[in-house]
Amino acid sequence: MSRHRPPPSQGPSQRRRLLQGLGGLALGSALPSASEAQAEAPPNIVFILADDMGYADLGVYGQRDFATPHLDRLASQGIRFTQGYANSAVCSATRFGLITGRYQYRLRGGLEEPIGGVGEQLGLPPEHPTLPSLLKRQGYRTALIGKWHLGSLPKFGPLKSGYDEFFGNVGGAVDYFTHKAGVGADLPPGLYEGETPVEAVGYYTDLIAEKAQGFLKRQSARQPFFLSLHFTAPHWPWEGPGDEAVSRKLKNLSHTDGGSLQKYGEIVGALDAAVGRVLETLEQQGLARNTLVVFTSDNGGERFSNTWPFSGQKSELLEGGIRVPTLLRWPARVKPGQVSEQVLISMDWLPTLLSAAGTAPDAAYPSDGRNLLPQVLGQAAPVERTLFWRYKAGGQRALRSGDWKYLRIRGNEFLFRLDQDARERANLAQREPARLAALRQAWEAWDAQMLPITPEVRTYQVTGKVQADRHGVVD
Repeated sequence: MSRHRPPPSQGPSQRRRLLQGLGGLALGSALPSASEAQAEAPPNIVFILADDMGYADLGVYGQRDFATPHLDRLASQGIRFTQGYANSAVCSATRFGLITGRYQYRLRGGLEEPIGGVGEQLGLPPEHPTLPSLLKRQGYRTALIGKWHLGSLPKFGPLKSGYDEFFGNVGGAVDYFTHKAGVGADLPPGLYEGETPVEAVGYYTDLIAEKAQGFLKRQSARQPFFLSLHFTAPHWPWEGPGDEAVSRKLKNLSHTDGGSLQKYGEIVGALDAAVGRVLETLEQQGLARNTLVVFTSDNGGERFSNTWPFSGQKSELLEGGIRVPTLLRWPARVKPGQVSEQVLISMDWLPTLLSAAGTAPDAAYPSDGRNLLPQVLGQAAPVERTLFWRYKAGGQRALRSGDWKYLRIRGNEFLFRLDQDARERANLAQREPARLAALRQAWEAWDAQMLPITPEVRTYQVTGKVQADRHGVVD
């Protein structure tokens, strides 16, 4: 079972001696007692989201072809979750779930992928409470640096949904060097400062990390902050930090243009180094101790990623398409060196982080996610979960209940026991017909509460025909 254990108790005198011996270093401080924790200021929050990262793309999850020392170190300083899930097997749908704390299928825009290809009418409604808007109501300074992908300006945008500041790309993929959402000299700039188009110079992963460092340097202990740092890496186009000349030869930004395992390693390596610089800035500013840092991905990996031991990839509801690396560090409250088997999903972060900040979801928009702060703090044992997914391409359905998973793809039904068969190879549907029927019925009852997927809803499948505009842009 879980190796996530609560921190050992310490007496006040022992704690004071330890703090004096460590000189009060942020990442070496002893954990506070319950009374000290209550008196502590609300935590700062840095939420780092990778794009299309495979479950085993980090060293701590099994990657051996390239190094990720900074993210591996982050894992050692807090909790590494082995059963973290994305709300969807594709990008913008997960982002709906993450920012609202609810199943994305409750909102029309959450049904589409790519959302940017359907015009300006679909997006996150500005009136819907969000993680940043609820934290802002609690007194937080909020910023999004990087990828939005929840609807186009001027009707939708980060500043309309709770963020005080924004720098990044509004849509899906952008070129790492031109920062345009496609290929062509006639295309406008792909970056925005607030709601104003801007141009910038630099490899995009490095550029948004620098912007994040600048934001952190402007913060103080007087006001808590929430920084969403949403990288586009390691999403295509397949360009490493030294590939500016390569970017000029691209015919489109699609995942089918170029790429290699070596190039993918360069992209992930640049992401790892960028995260390292951001975390270093937190320490230099004296903010690390009471900053809750989360790192995860919006969905599973694509063709060059490592999803071992799972099968499947982005756009598929097999584990490889939805199981993602998930790390958490909070030196003031969370003991380092933990590995947790707690099942969690993107939409859990809203109630969990709000609880850490001393507040809760809007009662008029109840969260479908679960507050897992007691599990994060080691105050409660892991809880069993029942989670649901669906995806139009392939008529896919998935339900995880405890260790059991119901899966349907292209009319074929499967029943897996994940604790014994994480690779989803032993179909137990014929051996367990009653369980299969019960899970199917549970999925259908849940689905009836969500918005229907009607014929005009557009999705794509990585392994199938990718729908694109004339510039080759999709997600």
